[in-house]
Parts: sequence; C-alpha cells; structure tokens
Amino acid sequence: MGTKKNNILLVEDSSDDIELIKRKIRSNNIECELVIAKNGEEALNYLYRNKKYSDKEKFPDPDLILLDIRMPKVNGIEVLKAINADKKLKNIPVVMLTVSTIENDIFESFDNGCKNYITKSVGFERFEDTLKPVINYYLSR
Repeated sequence: MGTKKNNILLVEDSSDDIELIKRKIRSNNIECELVIAKNGEEALNYLYRNKKYSDKEKFPDPDLILLDIRMPKVNGIEVLKAINADKKLKNIPVVMLTVSTIENDIFESFDNGCKNYITKSVGFERFEDTLKPVINYYLSR
C-alpha cells in the first residue's frame, strides 16, 4: 500500500505568488497535490463540493489550506469564518498568506481559527524560507 499524497488547497489571486509557491514546493520536494483556487468563492465551492468540484476522488479534502486575505469576491477572512463554522472543515489547518501586516487582520485571522500567519512582504527569500517549514509541519501531522 502506497503512502497517501497530501493535498494543499492554495487560495490565491496573484499569478506571481502562485508560481512562487509552486516553485518552492517543487524545489523542496514536498510531496503533495496542489489545488489552486483563484478567489474565496472558488475555495468555498471546492470545500463544499459545489459546481465543478463535486467529484471527491478528483478533488479530495485538503490536508492544509494556504489562504490569502485580500481577494476578490469572497475575502480570506470570510473563507476562514466559513471553515471554522463547519464541523467537517474546521480541523483542516489554515495558514494565512498575505501582504497585510495590519494588526486587526492578524487578530481576526487567529480569532477565526487560522493556525499560522505568514506575511509575503518580508521579502522573497524570507517568505520562501518561512513557507517550507510551515508546510512540512502541517503535512507531517
């Protein structure tokens, strides 16, 4: 029996940040399936198996959610609130990835169940260095 492949749901509207995270995962040989949702609405559709995400085999539950705060349609805090309010979803660890260092965003994220908060504005190398141990920590649990 093979080992289970971990699934990460990346909720991010920036193509540049998506590519950065994909590169970081590949370069560190992190074994996972990466599913991309371009906004909060798409993320909720994935999590609730709506629309094109109804096939659980094709779109398995994520083991980790990397969630941007500033997004169109439904923002990251709203997605986080929905996850935390749902008995089936609230045990999935959520790591906020954001350029925001606004104290209220940080407090609101932790108040609504996020497990970690990584600011993208720390600079490219530090962002990459911070991302790897956080992903490895949640996928190894």
